[in-house]
Amino acid sequence: MSTKRKRSVSQKSQITNHKSKRSPIRLLVLDVDGCLTDGRLYIDDRGRELKVFDTKDGHGLRKAAAAGLAIVWISGRKSPATLVRARDLGVRHVYQGVRNKRARYEAVCKRLRVAPEETAVLGDDEPDVEMMRSAGLSACPSDAAPAAKKSADVVLESPGGRGAVREFVELALARNGRSFELLLR
Repeated sequence: MSTKRKRSVSQKSQITNHKSKRSPIRLLVLDVDGCLTDGRLYIDDRGRELKVFDTKDGHGLRKAAAAGLAIVWISGRKSPATLVRARDLGVRHVYQGVRNKRARYEAVCKRLRVAPEETAVLGDDEPDVEMMRSAGLSACPSDAAPAAKKSADVVLESPGGRGAVREFVELALARNGRSFELLLR
């Protein structure tokens, strides 16, 4: 049983005792459904899928990129909408239809030459837990599944698809001693 104390983003100053505080975050790894979206799928009568992404989260990802953080999306589902949004935000590393997220995460870390302790992972459900446990910093949206909440270093105040990614970015930047407000001005 983990003895980690859960923190909310509003308690950023308490993160100084985090397991890997010495390592700066260089790579953000995000699940898509339930983190970048609210996890609901909209499918019309022709089988076309629609997803809703929050513009605040997109702004946060742009600031993360401006701060020099690499961004990776790893999703268990395949969706054209995910690729469109990633392209819009300039996210170059998008992996869809991934059954073993931890193996993909480890391969990405190796390919990008980033140690796991230099990564921050945002996940919301059981398939994300092993990535979260491997990361230097892990978080989940407020509406995440119990397994993700148990594994996360930080349970964010916002739900998935409604600002959780932006909070996650702010948390990673604060860990690196960067101010979210000063970027992209």
